[in-house]
Amino acid sequence: MKLVVVGSSNMDLVISLPRIPSIGETVLGGKSSMVFGGKGANQAVAAIRAGGDIAYIAKVGNDLFGENMKNHFQKEGFDTDLILTDTDEPTGIAQIFVSEKGENSIAVAPGANMQLRPEDIAPFNNLIKNAKVVLLQLETPLETVEHITAIAHQNNVKLILNPAPAQELSKDLLKKVWLITPNETEASLLTGIDVVDTASGIKAAERLLKMGVKNVIITLGENGSLLYTEKGSEHFKAYKAKSVDSTAAGDVFNGTLAVAITKEKTLGEAINFAAAAAAISVTREGAQPSIPIRAEIDDFITKNKE
Repeated sequence: MKLVVVGSSNMDLVISLPRIPSIGETVLGGKSSMVFGGKGANQAVAAIRAGGDIAYIAKVGNDLFGENMKNHFQKEGFDTDLILTDTDEPTGIAQIFVSEKGENSIAVAPGANMQLRPEDIAPFNNLIKNAKVVLLQLETPLETVEHITAIAHQNNVKLILNPAPAQELSKDLLKKVWLITPNETEASLLTGIDVVDTASGIKAAERLLKMGVKNVIITLGENGSLLYTEKGSEHFKAYKAKSVDSTAAGDVFNGTLAVAITKEKTLGEAINFAAAAAAISVTREGAQPSIPIRAEIDDFITKNKE
C-alpha cells in the first residue's frame, strides 16, 4: 500500500432543531440521521475515493454501529481485516445538534477509538514501514501517534500529521514529522502565535520549522492555504464554492493531499488537488456523503482553470 491512514471512526448522530437546547430544555426537532464520520475515517474515505492505494487501520466497538461501519468500509473498498474490534468499549459516537441558523453543538464519546494502542499496531508494522506516506490525526491515543511516527521516521516514510483536535505536541514528535497540516486554531495552539492572516501564518509556520517539522501547510478556510518549507513560503488561493456544510472539509483536504503526494505530485500540485476536493465537499451536506470521487475532482479543476 502506498498510503496508510490510522485514525478514528465515529457514528455521527445528527438532529436538526429550530434551536440548540439550553440546559434542562427539551426541543422537538426535525429530521435525524446517522452519518459515518470521525477524522480518520473521513480522511481514509477521501483518499480511496480520490484513487488512492490505501490501507486504513481503526478500532470500533463490538456493537451494531461497529458492524455497520465494517460493512460501509468494505463497500468503499477497504480491507476490513484492518478494522479492529474492541470487546469492552463501544464504537465512537458524535451527537450533533444543528439549528436552523446553521449553528451546531457537538458531544463526542470516543469509545473504542481511544483503545487503539501501540500493541494493536504491531501486526501492521511492515505495512507502515513499506508505505510511501502515512497519515495521522489526534482522535486516537497520543502514544499510538508517537509510536507510528517513530516507525515511519526510522524507515524514511513520509509522515503527515493533521494535528486535530488541537493539542500540544512534544518537540520529539514534531522532529519526526515530514508534513504538518494545522488550521489557524491548531497552528496558534502549537506555536503560541495568534494566526489571523497570511503574515501571522508565516510566523507560525517558521516556528514549526524551528521546532523540527520539515514542511508546513496551514489551512486558512476560504482564504486558501499557506505552504512553508525551507525554501520559503507560498500562498494558495481557495477555490470559490457556495458552502452548504463545511463538515469534514479539512479531512477531505488531508486525505486527497496524501493521495496526491503518493502519486509523486509536488506539494504545490497536491495542495491544488486537495483544495478542489475540499471545495466540492462544502457544497454538500454531511461528512462522508460530501466526499467527491476522483473524476469529480479532475472535472472541477478543469472547469475552474484561470
